[in-house]
Amino acid sequence: MKNNSLILGGLLSALVVIAALVSFLWVPFDITQLSIPDKLQTPNEVHWLGTDHFGRDILSMIMIGARTSLAVAILAVGIGFFIGVPLGLAAATKKNSLLDETIMRTNDLIFAFPSLVIAILITALFGAGAMNAIIAIGIFNIPVFARVSRGAALSLWQKEFILAARVSGKSDLRISAEHIFPNIANLLIVQGTIQFSLGILAEAGLSYVGLGTQPPVPSWGRMLADAQTMVSFAPHLAIIPGSAIIVTVLGLNLMGDGLRDLLDPRVRRSRE
Repeated sequence: MKNNSLILGGLLSALVVIAALVSFLWVPFDITQLSIPDKLQTPNEVHWLGTDHFGRDILSMIMIGARTSLAVAILAVGIGFFIGVPLGLAAATKKNSLLDETIMRTNDLIFAFPSLVIAILITALFGAGAMNAIIAIGIFNIPVFARVSRGAALSLWQKEFILAARVSGKSDLRISAEHIFPNIANLLIVQGTIQFSLGILAEAGLSYVGLGTQPPVPSWGRMLADAQTMVSFAPHLAIIPGSAIIVTVLGLNLMGDGLRDLLDPRVRRSRE
């Protein structure tokens, strides 16, 4: 049976990635050049998605904004993955120990606060900017990956092939790296796509309140913030960046569902 979610999600995600990659080489107009006589144009044959209140081409800003959003999300998810997964595997190795309790209670403490509130707090303390936004979003990703990897690893530690590896003299670290991690990689990939979409939403939210990517670098959230006072007479200023966020998040979520169906044998068997 065809995995329609994976195909559709992959196409939508690929569209955004292609736009971001192309923006490194070419954009229709230079977004650093203001053209007040051309401001607030609706989509036309010259400016396919119209212009903003400074006369800048919206298509060019959307393409560079895609690059910004993807870069922030990739780095933030990378922070969560490369710190959270080892912590989760370590906690599973020493179940109910002081190390396990320390890691999991710290995770609970982070989860006690909404992710966007933590991100706003960090960026407010250390200053607005893309790098601080990456750190803020990445910190919240750490307990997510730690919990997923610990929960999946705990069930594997009781399996016979893990017991056999222990009897053969392998250390807990080697077992985690050679046997546990490869068997939970599918879950981590699915979780990664979900956190990726949440990272894009978080970056847009931070930029919307002025704590994310700073001008003159375009950001979808900043474009929405700039458009909020002009929606009544120039709705395309809000509709276009809003649609870009929706398409990206929808594509990633569909791709995550499709990957889960593809990689999880239990789900795959239930649908056959």
